[in-house]
Amino acid sequence: MELKVDGNDVFCATGGRDFDPALPTTVFVHGASFDRTVWKLQARYFAWHGSNVLAVDLPGHGNSGGAPLTSIEVMADWLTRVLDAAGVDQAALVGHSMGGQVALDCAGRHGARVRALALLGGALTIPVNAALLEPAAADDHLAFDLLNVWGYGRRAQLGVHRMPGLWMMRGGLRVMERAAKGVLHTDLLATNAYDGGAAAAAVACPTLVVIGEKDLMTPAKAGRALVAAVPGAVSVMFPGLGHIMLEEDPDATLDALRDFLIPLQG
Repeated sequence: MELKVDGNDVFCATGGRDFDPALPTTVFVHGASFDRTVWKLQARYFAWHGSNVLAVDLPGHGNSGGAPLTSIEVMADWLTRVLDAAGVDQAALVGHSMGGQVALDCAGRHGARVRALALLGGALTIPVNAALLEPAAADDHLAFDLLNVWGYGRRAQLGVHRMPGLWMMRGGLRVMERAAKGVLHTDLLATNAYDGGAAAAAVACPTLVVIGEKDLMTPAKAGRALVAAVPGAVSVMFPGLGHIMLEEDPDATLDALRDFLIPLQG
């Protein structure tokens, strides 16, 4: 599905079903340098179980036009304009990592537009190591390598892909390699600068925080702090998983999202 926002084309995957204005809508927001494809299993499930799906490509990512946006707050405001373009008054937001920051900020500052919130690999702040920022600024492939190694848990790095001959980390790396030059660095600067404390305190909708026990990017301690900061938030801890839990164990991720969001669809 293509929308026009701020004069640019915005691409949204719909999970293989046409958009139906009569149905509740669930919006999926990807992390730094990634795109809508990270949500392929979860987006398709929700699309075929009573929800519209908009798995967005942020500006400058995937098939969406325009330059990458330079702050989390600007991305959150942009997300409300995506809803406007789709004719959606209110949606459930599901965000991973940087996308979780965007979803959190949107729920905190545009609460009337958000009926439920799910944050995966989230934290109030996500400090970015200079060892990652510096190669990202130089468009050095080392930045992708580091993000890949720090992002996937140890189990995913050793294998465990269900399809013989495929390796989860190679797939994640290829998605990042498709990004245009400068996109990763712009995303990391936005992530590094954001503090979600005020937004978290203002969230008024049901909220789920999904935590990877072995997450190196947003450690479990930071996930628990996020749960404590959002009024009424609940959490799920995935033993042994890292930061990119939605690909490391897509079924467990889907189960957590389904059990939390489907009852709230009304």
